[in-house]
Amino acid sequence: MIVYLDVIWLLNLLVDSLLLWMTAIFLKRKVSFFRISFGGIIGSCLVLLMSTPLSTIAGNPAVKVLFSIWMVLAVFGYKRFRFFLSNLLTLYFATFLLGGILIGIHYFISFDAYLQSTTLLANVKGFGDPISWVFVMMAIPFAWYFSKRRLEDFETAKIQYDQLVDVIIHFAGCRLELKGLVDSGNQLFDPLTKTPVMIVSTKGLEHTLPREILEIAEDPDKFLNGELELNQKWTDRVHFIPAQSIGKTRQLLLAFNSDGVEIQNYQRVSKALIHFTIQQLSADQAFSCIVHPKLAAAAPEESAS
Repeated sequence: MIVYLDVIWLLNLLVDSLLLWMTAIFLKRKVSFFRISFGGIIGSCLVLLMSTPLSTIAGNPAVKVLFSIWMVLAVFGYKRFRFFLSNLLTLYFATFLLGGILIGIHYFISFDAYLQSTTLLANVKGFGDPISWVFVMMAIPFAWYFSKRRLEDFETAKIQYDQLVDVIIHFAGCRLELKGLVDSGNQLFDPLTKTPVMIVSTKGLEHTLPREILEIAEDPDKFLNGELELNQKWTDRVHFIPAQSIGKTRQLLLAFNSDGVEIQNYQRVSKALIHFTIQQLSADQAFSCIVHPKLAAAAPEESAS
């Protein structure tokens, strides 16, 4: 059987370059296409070495580790040991991740061994293992996209989790225990008192909040247009907050004085306005209120004082 070594070498060059590219993406390192290609060439030389009398040496795990070290040094260089070790371990992580996805796809599809040996081997005879050539070339783009998107989701979830806090709102005799997201983009203040504004979703609070608050949250324009009247108990709490959003340059939000807000470790913040909305703030229900960053920063300060 004729083995086309150049085709097998090209396949390994592409895979090694892809793994180095994935490593750079995972670590957010900016490297040139030339360096990634050079690292891929170094890794693919192991295939050429395995076709020589030195094949027994090339199959040694220590030699494979040595080639991976050369690949990492060629692409990312050496700044300090921790930097180098992070690059090397991430390369192995990308390798095992991509390989695991490919094996999982292969066994999920459940190729028929007899059909594979009679058809694929006939078509790619001499090009190496049909799985490593036909299947891998078809599945690698999907595996790369899948792994990249999943890591991005994990990173987003971690960032969001770090910004989640436990919130207790005391409002008109109600105690609302919520999960809040500290959003630096929330810059809502009362223009007169400079009191920060929190945004709270009424989803799940229909049996806790007063009926008047639920009606205003559902349609605040009724109060602004005079169609809905509130008794003195609520009008003394109302504040009009100017706000801007996409599609609306100017609008007024209705916010109410709270009786107190406790952030995370039950640090009380006396001044806080609450804007109620019927919108669900989190699609996965990870949080139900948006905390002003000043409130989260003020909590430990007031406790210390």
